[in-house]
Amino acid sequence: MSSYPPPPDVIVGSVAWVFGDDFDIDLVVGVSNIKSYDPDHLRSVCMAEYDSTFVDRVRQGDIIVGGRNFGYGHPHYPPMVALRNAGIAAIVAESFSPGFWRGETFNGMPLITIPGVRDGVATGDAVTLDWRSASLRTADGTELIGTPPNARTVKVVEAGGSYELLLAEHSLAHQGQPT
Repeated sequence: MSSYPPPPDVIVGSVAWVFGDDFDIDLVVGVSNIKSYDPDHLRSVCMAEYDSTFVDRVRQGDIIVGGRNFGYGHPHYPPMVALRNAGIAAIVAESFSPGFWRGETFNGMPLITIPGVRDGVATGDAVTLDWRSASLRTADGTELIGTPPNARTVKVVEAGGSYELLLAEHSLAHQGQPT
């Protein structure tokens, strides 16, 4: 169950980090922390192996960029809890590991596929992401276009996760309204 609010229609922030291909999401917090569910602890170890200043410099609305097969490995939730608590609002990658994509979409995180994104941006770049249209605009006006999420995925993200969407649909069905 997600406890995060849905993202804004347009996410304005910076590229917090750019990962390469086949990135194992567990490495965000380190394998030794993968069983932790303490959000404060997870935030404190978030990206520490890569950049000790990461949690201090990331701002609400920043995004993560990845190459092909982002989220490779076991789809554990603690790394994404750490990234969300640091302020990450979306992940844009060339492709996602299927298990990671299902799990994080279920939790309401916009995961947007845009070919060429890894080479089109750098850590620190200012960006604007319209996650519904899969459009990423850089500060210099370059626009990268990807594959927009399907209608059901949009509903899941707008609701803040699958659980929240199912509750809302259940409530509407019991009120006699179409879902």
